[in-house]
Amino acid sequence: MIRYDLPASLVVFLVALPLSIGIAIASGAPVMAGLIAAVVGGVVAGAIGGSPLQVSGPAAGLTVVVAELVANFGWKVTCAITVCAGVLQILFGLSRIAGAALAIAPVVVHAMLAGIGITIALQQIHVLLGGNSSSSAVANITGLPDQLIDVNVAEASIGLLVIAALLAWPRLPATVRKIPGPLGAIVLATLVALIAGLDVKRITLDGNFFESIALPELPTGNWSAFILGVLTVALIASVESLLSAVAVDKMHDGPRSNFNRELLGQGSANMVSGVLGGLPVTGVIVRSSTNVATGARTRWSAILHGVWVFVFAVFLTALVEQIPTAALAGLLVVIGMQLVKLAHMKTALRTGDLWVYGVTVTAVVFLNLLEGVAIGLALAVILVLWRVIRPDTHTEEQPDGRHIVRVRGSLSFLSLPRMNSLLRRIPEGAPVTIELDTDFLDHAASEMLEDWIRARRAAGGEVMILERGRARIEHAWQAPPRRHTGGIVGLTPWRSRSSVADDEQVAEVPAPLRSIMAGVTEYHRDHAEVLRGHLSDVVDYQEPDAFFLTCADSRIMPNIITSSGPGDLFTLRNVGNLVPTGDHADCSIEAALDFAITEVGVSSVVVCGHSSCGAMRALHQQADSAPADTSMARWLRHGVPSVSAMRLGHPAGRAAAAMGFTEIDQLAVVNVAKQVETLSRHHLAGRAAAESSLRIIGLYFDIRSGRVYEVSQTGLHAAGVGHHVSRMLEREPVVDH
Repeated sequence: MIRYDLPASLVVFLVALPLSIGIAIASGAPVMAGLIAAVVGGVVAGAIGGSPLQVSGPAAGLTVVVAELVANFGWKVTCAITVCAGVLQILFGLSRIAGAALAIAPVVVHAMLAGIGITIALQQIHVLLGGNSSSSAVANITGLPDQLIDVNVAEASIGLLVIAALLAWPRLPATVRKIPGPLGAIVLATLVALIAGLDVKRITLDGNFFESIALPELPTGNWSAFILGVLTVALIASVESLLSAVAVDKMHDGPRSNFNRELLGQGSANMVSGVLGGLPVTGVIVRSSTNVATGARTRWSAILHGVWVFVFAVFLTALVEQIPTAALAGLLVVIGMQLVKLAHMKTALRTGDLWVYGVTVTAVVFLNLLEGVAIGLALAVILVLWRVIRPDTHTEEQPDGRHIVRVRGSLSFLSLPRMNSLLRRIPEGAPVTIELDTDFLDHAASEMLEDWIRARRAAGGEVMILERGRARIEHAWQAPPRRHTGGIVGLTPWRSRSSVADDEQVAEVPAPLRSIMAGVTEYHRDHAEVLRGHLSDVVDYQEPDAFFLTCADSRIMPNIITSSGPGDLFTLRNVGNLVPTGDHADCSIEAALDFAITEVGVSSVVVCGHSSCGAMRALHQQADSAPADTSMARWLRHGVPSVSAMRLGHPAGRAAAAMGFTEIDQLAVVNVAKQVETLSRHHLAGRAAAESSLRIIGLYFDIRSGRVYEVSQTGLHAAGVGHHVSRMLEREPVVDH
């Protein structure tokens, strides 16, 4: 792997070098602190962290925070905060709560980064123009006109040259773009300043790498602010690192990140960086994306990039002192503005989160980072609660004067003011239908609806209730409110109901009919209106796409396992999904095939068998016993070829055996393959298949797992993919409900 990781590490080093120096200057920290953090981030976080291709180092996202800490506590106490934040990150990793850090709404994180970017740009514009920046965004904005009047032309020229170079870099020839843009822009600006002899401020270093190592110090007071700083650095560094790790995982096909281990690596790096006098460390997406793009394969690329930074910081520091501060200011202005992404704004607009984005950005810029994020999170939570508790409600007036009130979502006491307002607007005496498609309905909402319905009916009005959701009005009176989810509406088995005789409308129906009549009553009450909408375009004719032959077994639901609707399947059922041929051909099957193929024009014929098939069990037993003269025995004789094929080692049977199917289920699979074979020779279906106007396929429904598999003459295959049984040993589903 070294042949991939070594060149990648050199490119990442060239990107990290100017960024680390620029971030240190923007943070108000010693310049060498940025290089120390780059070394530690590369070596320590790279060796311990759980994201193999992520590269860590000083990040622009913490620039504003570190600048405030340095201003309030001084540099050595800030280093102590970095150490303590690292300890806290290690505790996060050991407690295995890394995933919880990702629960922060992405719009808040994007807005936080945008706010940081704007703050950095506002600060560095003053440095670019030859002045000094303020820690306050308001002061930087109000002071900008005066700074423009007193601009230092030489400083501004160097800064604008860097900005222009960075913006033009993606459009340069590929041979030039092999040099990282930030490095190329800084080198170009430095050479121009040296050749032109410009009198500009340059970077100054206080000693070399080892002389810059400074042990941290604890504060003499103001411990509450110290603890708040620790929490802020730990949380922001953790979230930024984890989000970067998630993004890096999407860029490659290698091992996925272990988030808890990543926090252990980041925490260890921050402890070491703080002890040595370096900036806080996080996973950095700019360096990480460069690492992936240049072909890195293992964590050695990140580690080696830290080694190269160390070599530079020890032996080549004199080169750093030639860089104009305005050049780094130009670099940071571009980096800051790159944190403000138009794509994030468009996403926030599409998803209705633009207010959260705007408020968070404004709060981060004009208050501070922690308060801005807290305000953004609070607003995001309020918005989520508003969306959850506010159901979709509206009314429609039909031509006959009936008003339909449609309610979809969660209906609780918090929704009652809007619901009351909606109901009050319905004219007196007008017939009303209330359609409830709710997954949550509490006692207050239930009581309000019942009171309104009672009053409406007492005044002579007509009110009809259609409850289509899983949450029902009567549920609110039986138990504490809960969310009713799962299941398929309209598929509640009769055996699962407490008593169908409880329905007053079917109480007088003879007992043998009560189940089905109760089901019909429920259908008319809850589902007829929904089904009518799906039937509107097939009222006078049918155009099914498939002829579906399956077993008469009560557990097979063709429309459910194929996700099809009214008018999609032309279905025929018999015991064992058999296709008799020759002199024993069944006229019912022949008529159905004739109509489906010649009149309707289906494009496929499907034979679907299933597990635990009673017909296959009887067929298996009958093959080893004396023939009986019953209707069932005579019918099952059409399946004898399937038994013979299984015993001769049919590939479909062997595939089913390899998957652990019972002998009866193996026979069911082989039987499907044999019926497909029979249909391929059928005078109608076979001819259409030969002309490529019809496709004949077999399916097998495993009742225990609820999965559907495709059956062919060579085994079991994933539908539409063509995977052989070797892949199917893991029971890959065709359709998984």
